[in-house]
Amino acid sequence: MFPFEVHHNDPASHARTGKLITPHGPVRTPAFMPVGTCGSIKGVTPEQLGTTDTDIMLCNTYHLALRPTADVVAEFGGLHKFIGWKGPILTDSGGFQVFSLAQLNRIDDDGVEFKSHIDGAVLTLNPEQSIDIQNKLGADIIMAFDQCPPLPSTPEFVAEATDRTIRWARRGKDAHHSENQALFGIVQGGLDVDLRLRCLEAIVEIGFDGYALGGLSVGESFDEMSECLEGVAHKMPTDRPRYLMGVGMPRDLVSAVRSGIDMFDCVLPTRNGRNAYVFTPDGFLKMRNACHKLDESPLDEACDCYTCNNFSRGYIRHLFLAGEMLGPTLTSIHNIRFFQRLMNRIRELIPQGKIATIHDEYPVTRQSSKDE
Repeated sequence: MFPFEVHHNDPASHARTGKLITPHGPVRTPAFMPVGTCGSIKGVTPEQLGTTDTDIMLCNTYHLALRPTADVVAEFGGLHKFIGWKGPILTDSGGFQVFSLAQLNRIDDDGVEFKSHIDGAVLTLNPEQSIDIQNKLGADIIMAFDQCPPLPSTPEFVAEATDRTIRWARRGKDAHHSENQALFGIVQGGLDVDLRLRCLEAIVEIGFDGYALGGLSVGESFDEMSECLEGVAHKMPTDRPRYLMGVGMPRDLVSAVRSGIDMFDCVLPTRNGRNAYVFTPDGFLKMRNACHKLDESPLDEACDCYTCNNFSRGYIRHLFLAGEMLGPTLTSIHNIRFFQRLMNRIRELIPQGKIATIHDEYPVTRQSSKDE
């Protein structure tokens, strides 16, 4: 188990700050992880990512297992050497993509048989294979294979997927033998708090280096997710990192932090950046809009990122209208830095007992995705 220390607790909520020590450096929590699906933060070099104050990034097991394959990555000495990122890396189990991207042929306790979204080849993935792939990839933190039920699903289906996740977690734990990688267990259960708590108890009994909540941000409302988090997150072990998978809207992050979550990942900063959509503390900017045509100001006057230090809104709009690839790169750099600035400020406010004031400094944390 990697050392994890809780430094401060907010007296008015379950928010906390801490630090996780990995072989490739420390991770300050609460932490946001940009997503490098295929081993690359799209349009952003590792050096540029480093300028955003990012501690840790996520890579995707499913995509890397299909190409270039885990064996190829292992031949290069693991992900860090292969992709040129010197900081910590977390790999997910591949389970979510199997259920969201691939055409499933079979799922049972043995594992999943599916058709690749790339070439239609029939492949299998099970708890042992997921661990073996992630061992070869060499990430600092790896995830147990789980079944993520979609929304909507019947209560019976969610319960079945939850029970299977528990059984698979035991097999994943037994298959993991790398002392240089922390293994996190995943808690499923849909929006059923009681089912989540039952799954949590079982996963904790198996014993993992950290614990994650999966199967949220899959179509439920903000209130539904918040209610689930309020009932579950603070009951996760206090001496281990708590990770909420796939959540990234600023409002969601703040709500989850106040519920006790330590780690997040999401594709929003770069996916939205590629689509000329920019995050600022006050709200969202659509950079193709004509209002930016003659605007000489940066995306955010208070932002210290490379983009805001060097380029105007008018120029960035021009890049998108001209189809220049620099446009998505500049907005992605800014968006990642926005998320890291937000997390930095959250980490500053928690020890002061002032996490609630983040909404005043970042009004965007009051806004929902429908405001996009």
